[in-house]
Amino acid sequence: MSETQTFPGIYLVTPLLEEAAPFLPALREALAAGGIASVLLRHAEMDAGALRRLIGEIAPPVQEAGAALMVACDPKTAREADADGVHVSGAGAPLAAAIKLLAPERMVGAGGLATRHDAMSAGEAGAEYVLFGDWDAPLEGDALIERVQWWAELFNIPCVAMAESLAGAKPLADAGADFIMLGDCVWSDARGPAEAVHEARRAVGETLA
Repeated sequence: MSETQTFPGIYLVTPLLEEAAPFLPALREALAAGGIASVLLRHAEMDAGALRRLIGEIAPPVQEAGAALMVACDPKTAREADADGVHVSGAGAPLAAAIKLLAPERMVGAGGLATRHDAMSAGEAGAEYVLFGDWDAPLEGDALIERVQWWAELFNIPCVAMAESLAGAKPLADAGADFIMLGDCVWSDARGPAEAVHEARRAVGETLA
């Protein structure tokens, strides 16, 4: 993830996937729109072998598009499947273990940060980024904007903010988020994922070619 860009990057998060094939067309369409910094793969409960196969199908289009594939899974499986990193919920022992196993070759990000103390602990542990407003520690509206502003003013570690809608991307960008995470509002957009990504990129201040 670049820290030199002048506008927030787009960080896509998948639905909870059981298999890749039904989702790949939407993923490829979103990636083709450009400007995607990272994709977070979330998955249904499955054994390690099935998860490695899922990662193996999702990773090529993501990485070929120049984006990083992060996976919400155990770090050993992510490394074996050649993902670019893992996303960990919380600032405790699992985060420390993932960083110990993967850093600095692969990225480790942290979400599920319910308090400011949790976010600071994740940063001190060596997280590549902190995520606010996600499914494990929901924050909405002014509370999310205030959390992003607080982090952006005090810390250099990149901040990711979860936008529940395309309209929510601009306020979070204005608050200082380095990356805007988008999920269902992209995948369920009636215009298609590509147009949703284009709208998000324009909203955060990127000039499209």
